[in-house]
Amino acid sequence: MKHVSHWIDGSPAGPGDRTAEIYDPATGAVAGRVALATAEEVDAAVDAAARAFPAWRDASLVKRAQILFKFRELLDAHRDELAALITSEHGKVHADALGEVARGIEVVEFACGIPHLLKGGFSENVSTRVDSYSIRQPLGVVAGITPFNFPAMVPMWMFPVAIACGNTFVLKPSEKDPSASLLIAELWKRAGLPDGVFNVVQGDKVAVDRLLEHPAVRAVSFVGSTPIARYVYETGTAHGKRVQALGGAKNHMLVLPDADLDLVADSAVSAGFGSAGERCMAISVVLAVDPIGDELVGKIVSRVRDLTVGPGGDPASQMGPLVTAAHRDKVASYLDLGVEEGAKLVVDGRETPVLGGRGDGFWLGPTVLDHVPPNSRVHREEIFGPVLSIVRVRSYEEGLDLINTGEYGNGTAVFTNDGGAARRFQNEVEVGMVGINVPIPVPMAFYSFGGWKASLFGDTHVHGTEGVHFYTRGKVVTSRWLDPSHGGVNLGFPTNA
Repeated sequence: MKHVSHWIDGSPAGPGDRTAEIYDPATGAVAGRVALATAEEVDAAVDAAARAFPAWRDASLVKRAQILFKFRELLDAHRDELAALITSEHGKVHADALGEVARGIEVVEFACGIPHLLKGGFSENVSTRVDSYSIRQPLGVVAGITPFNFPAMVPMWMFPVAIACGNTFVLKPSEKDPSASLLIAELWKRAGLPDGVFNVVQGDKVAVDRLLEHPAVRAVSFVGSTPIARYVYETGTAHGKRVQALGGAKNHMLVLPDADLDLVADSAVSAGFGSAGERCMAISVVLAVDPIGDELVGKIVSRVRDLTVGPGGDPASQMGPLVTAAHRDKVASYLDLGVEEGAKLVVDGRETPVLGGRGDGFWLGPTVLDHVPPNSRVHREEIFGPVLSIVRVRSYEEGLDLINTGEYGNGTAVFTNDGGAARRFQNEVEVGMVGINVPIPVPMAFYSFGGWKASLFGDTHVHGTEGVHFYTRGKVVTSRWLDPSHGGVNLGFPTNA
């Protein structure tokens, strides 16, 4: 049985007296144990990062970029190993896990351009022989608190940019699937990153609270549910920290009558059930504008029934289990709730056959609820699982209103062949990330990721230019260098002759 420890000051540390079980979601069996950090162990990681900061801050941009390039090559060489760890602890199929690693690597590649990203501005002769210029400098020790659904990609939204900017980093990954973080730490060390620049503390709320309270932690990045995002933001800012906290989502796909329904059905199935629906950018609601609802639902259902559900390590599997039994049961509870609220259960994931049998795995197959009432909990609440709700609407305006009056504003999509309608939608929808005939509009690394409303607490999105700004502070310098022949400077003050 494996034991997953912390990574502090360049080497494994622990586990101590507090541990938790790690499960194989496909079988329900205990696969290992993970350390749960005490406040003192968090302090040790932060202290290591604080000691490493002065030297890393002063490392040249070229040196930082060279280490990042080496780290990127090591990640690429070990992507299968990293994906296998994700599959074994999260449950997602190997192809999904490989895609996760690839999207994380894109942020590393973006951060390799740090010599260009940190270029400032310069103005000559703002006054006589006076120049002004701007620079951006790192904050110090920064922390990332990341969720179970993307144990490699979401941390890589944060630490490559933070470290490239000259900060040192403490990662607190999910205790549900912690092993990827240790492999990443080992690859950083092999890439030549100095000890203490990247640290990992496994743990639960004890570790989270200590990071939010520790006076040496200057900034915190978080991705998770909205209630916890709000808690992280309020607690962190109350302790004087810069915080970006990305919360939950309820993402809608608005389908106009002129859309290509085969494309829509393919997109809805992949966006709704990829990674078992456990992603903040999953499409969980299809808004079907009359009169295409019946035809679209038929196409979606035919595709859903062809999906193969099974262990993530089986190449034949297209969707794996959910991450824990408790989460599976919570998601499954929405099926009966939906029927009670007036929806029609057209595909029941509880009846989906599983390759090799269900055993004690955390299984729930793809589920489709049709005629979901707009005011129902199934429509309004984040389910975070393989449940796709179909809401029938009479017009573009009615669909737009349902999106804009919702609690969340993370991602959305419109499917149409009308360019004018698409342009109107991107202008009027109150959501941070918009897809036009693209179901999951996750930005490339050189743009920034983040939503609006209850999907984001703080003013700054992750990675891209906003990520660079989050992990740095601006400084403006005004300088005067005297000509040697000047003989002094007249500041214009009166003198006593």
